[in-house]
Order: sequence, then structure tokens, then C-alpha cells
Amino acid sequence: MVERAESRVRCFLVFWLFILSAVAYLDRINLAIAGSSIATEFRLTNVQLGSLTSAFLMGYALFQTVGGWLADQLGARRVLTMGVLWWGVFTSLTAAVPARILFAVLVLAAARFLLGAGEAVLFPASNQFVSRWIPSSERGIANGLIFAGVGVGAGATPFLITYIMVHNGWRWSFWISATIGLAVGAIWYVFARDTPEEHAEVSPSELQHIQAGRTLISSTYASGDNESKQVVAVADGRIPWSAILSSKNVWAVSLAYFCFGYVAWIFFTWFFIYLAKVRGLNLKASASYTTLLFLSMAACSPLGGAISDKLTKLHGKRIGRCGIAVFALLLTAVFLVFGSQVQSAPLASVVLAGGAGALYLSQSSFWSVTADISAGSSGSVSGFMNMGNQFGGALTASLTPAIAARYGWTASFSVAASLAVLGAAAWLLVEPDRALAPPPARS
Repeated sequence: MVERAESRVRCFLVFWLFILSAVAYLDRINLAIAGSSIATEFRLTNVQLGSLTSAFLMGYALFQTVGGWLADQLGARRVLTMGVLWWGVFTSLTAAVPARILFAVLVLAAARFLLGAGEAVLFPASNQFVSRWIPSSERGIANGLIFAGVGVGAGATPFLITYIMVHNGWRWSFWISATIGLAVGAIWYVFARDTPEEHAEVSPSELQHIQAGRTLISSTYASGDNESKQVVAVADGRIPWSAILSSKNVWAVSLAYFCFGYVAWIFFTWFFIYLAKVRGLNLKASASYTTLLFLSMAACSPLGGAISDKLTKLHGKRIGRCGIAVFALLLTAVFLVFGSQVQSAPLASVVLAGGAGALYLSQSSFWSVTADISAGSSGSVSGFMNMGNQFGGALTASLTPAIAARYGWTASFSVAASLAVLGAAAWLLVEPDRALAPPPARS
């Protein structure tokens, strides 16, 4: 009998998570592009318009851990499908709010908060998928590709939303965003399965490759101060919250991701405004450099993942996961300080865009480490970690302009650089081979 050739189902599903990531950023960035039209129609001030973004971030941050827990309980296939359906509903409801409704800002803020709550499942559920489907040696590039969708989605959104708004108005841009998401979610549900063992198209050789690669041999497991050497399959066993919350690894990587989020959301929220208002670039040039920023993120995310996997194979996870993250965050700090002080506006724009790329070299390390250390609770652990990221982003939204108003924009970028250095220091505390203890086996 002829042996069936190795399939690549895991690669297709990672690609589709990349698409879901891009669509998620389409649904969240569309407000920034349509914001002026929405403010005009509903007679909102800039402060009220900004509160809609804050509402989204609060919903997104608060439901990260819940989203990860649901993925651990129900599996990534159903949770992501329900999440995309949820995004579509509340993106559509935003567009359905009547122009003359009373308390419009509260209604819009509620819709954006609930959109954020729904989108919170995306990356924790994706990481839960990675822990079950992707061998440890491939998790860097897999996570890098998934997060490349952030840059692609954020970079494509201005062109797509602007085109739709010009021809059909801002409401249609939201309805079309929702429709795209629903279509992508339906395809995910049809083709995805929670584990490779359940997927009929996974060949025996691919299944063997996945199963061998998701098992840690002689890893150190820790719960509090108690450590022991064990052999355990990463995909087996959920971790009790007492072990998660007492883990130095979890708190260190969450602190590092808080710092990452602070820096990342300066780029998402303030980069375009900084170029136009502070550096004096026209709208076309500002848009072009903003697109360069997102392309830099999209290119460096998988690049960082590939480098991380290679270094892990050659030198172990301490160098491959932690080392690349430390290097990337320190390089980000250098770019931020230099880019904010250089006199030439075009050069400053390129350098700061390079800083965003340097930051995203570290992206896959966060998610690969949490998948490696957290066994069957990778959704919960990565959701807890990502909550820290969003709180960092929420702090940026208010603190960055406050610092800029009092001390100047150079000071704002210097604070961000300091946070990048703090994030690098936090990575030095992470022990990527020290996994969380699974619950004891029942007799």
C-alpha cells in the first residue's frame, strides 16, 4: 500500500488565522478612518470620539482572560467562529445607530465595548490552537505569521475604508467590514478542527510530526516553589489558576507585554497625528509613512518568528525565545530615541517605522513561550498576558498626549523607549524551559 504523502493542513490553518487577524484589525481600525464622518454626523467632540476607542480597548482588555478560558474549554474552532460572528453583529450595529438618537455617544461606546469583548478571543484562542497543532520548533514562525495579519490588516484598512466611504458613505464601510468577517469566519469553521487528531485531511506523517513536536521531554514544571522533572505532553491537562497566578514566568512575560503594548499603541494611535501635526508632513506623506509602519510590522513579525525558531533549534529557548525578545525591545528603544530627535521629518518617519518593525521582531516570542509553558491552558495564560498588553495600550492613549503637551513629543517617545527597556529586563526573568505544573493525575 502506498503511504500517503505528508499533508500541510496546519500551514493552511495558520494562514487562515493570519486572515482572521487582518480582518480583526479591519474591524477595529475602521473607526479611526471613518472617525471624522462619524463625529460630524453625531456631533461628537474629539474627546467623545476618543472615548469610543477607549471603550473598545476596555472591552478588549477585560475579556482577554475570559476568551482564553473559553478556548481552553470549548476549543479554538468554535470560540473563533463565535467571536467572528460577534464582531460582525456589533460592527453592523455601529453602522445601524440612527443619526438623531439620544445619547448617541453612549450607544456607540457600548457597541465598541462589546466589539472589543468579542475580539478579545482572537489571539488567546489562536495560541490555544498553536499549542495543539504546531510543534514547538515551528511556533515562532507560526505566531509570527498570525501577527503579520495585524500589519496587513491595519495597512490595508485606510485604503479600503476610504474607497468605500467615498462611494457609499461610512455606514457601508462598516457593513462591508462585517460581511468580510462573517465570510472568513465561515471558512474557518468549515476547515478547522480543535486538534489534528480530529481532522480527516491530516496525513499520518503530519500527525506524527505534530505529536512528536508538541511533547516536552524532561522539562521543569513548577507550581509555586515546588519543582520536579517530568515527561508530559503539552496538549494534555489544564493548569489550575493557583499555579498560573503564582508563576514568576507568567508575571514576567505579562509585564514585558504590558511594555510592548504601551509602545505598540503609540504607533497605532498617535503616529499619523505626530507626522501631520508635529513633523508638518502633508496628509499624503503622513499616510504613506503610516503604511510603511504597518508594512514594517507585517514583515518583521514572521521574520522574528523564523529567527526565533532557528536560534531555538541551535541554542535552546533561552536564546531563541528570550534572547530575540530582549534584542528586539532594546533595538526598539534605540529607534524611538533617535527617531524622535532627528531633524529631518522624512528620516524621522522612516526611523520610527523601523522602530515598529523592531518591536514586532519580538511578537512571536510572547506567544510561543506561553504556548510552551502552559500545557492545556495556553488560551488562559496567553489571555492573561495579553490583558497586560491592552492595559499598556490604554495607558498610552491618555498618557502620551499628556506628556507631549507638558514636555514635548520627544519626551513622550523617551518614556516609550524606557518602557521598551523595562520590557527587555522583564524577559531576562523568564525561564522558557520551566513550564507550569499540570494538575495531578486522578487515581
